[in-house]
Amino acid sequence: MLHSNIIGEGEPLVILHGFLGMGDNWKTLSKQFAEDGFQVHLVDQRNHGRSFHSDEFSYELMVEDLKSYCLENELEEFYLLGHSMGGKVAMLYATTHPNMVKKLIIADIGVKQYPQHHQTILEGLTALSNDAPAMTSRSGADDFLSQYITDDGTRMFLLKNLYWKEKGVLGFRMNLKALIGNIEQIGKALPDRVSYGGEVLFLRGDRSNYILNEDEKGLYNAFAKAQLTTISNAGHWLHAENPKDFYKEVINFL
Repeated sequence: MLHSNIIGEGEPLVILHGFLGMGDNWKTLSKQFAEDGFQVHLVDQRNHGRSFHSDEFSYELMVEDLKSYCLENELEEFYLLGHSMGGKVAMLYATTHPNMVKKLIIADIGVKQYPQHHQTILEGLTALSNDAPAMTSRSGADDFLSQYITDDGTRMFLLKNLYWKEKGVLGFRMNLKALIGNIEQIGKALPDRVSYGGEVLFLRGDRSNYILNEDEKGLYNAFAKAQLTTISNAGHWLHAENPKDFYKEVINFL
């Protein structure tokens, strides 16, 4: 069973995080959605956060995981929001179980295949996990990882995965070995000729290149009722970089 944090009461809204993230990344926004009458499910997907680890990892399996979670929590119909990798899971879920998804929100990911582009991040995380002195303090881990990743925001996001395995020893919550071993799964395209007839909101950051103008045709082929909105002053982590506008667009759509 997937781990989740459930916040609020009302109509269910399931949120799926991106690659190397976790449900807790959405805690601040989830409180706002809860105040607007939603029961927010912040789900950790397999090999991420506090959910189970497995050598097997694919979008199809993550859809099965989510279906089991929904059955366990008696979610027969709900709103579904996914960012990046979580957006691909959300799209595939909606096309596989369309009657369960009331509306779909996809944050900064398209239907196309993406080339691998996490190599430096994964190299840095692997090196950090193998460096015992650096894994004795959060500041030491940050200093070590800065050799690979210069952007402070990206490092902060990644280092949220740290937890105290025991006194003086940090570890990563995500299953780094399995994610690296299955990295080719992350960029996979949505399968051909799948579709979802419900309402869909695609959100992209104006500083992100994940959804280009030429990608729009693919969105509308799979999602006939799709609308695409650009969030200003935001890159790929648009919900964290401009949460005010992101929240406004999502709540208006819901």
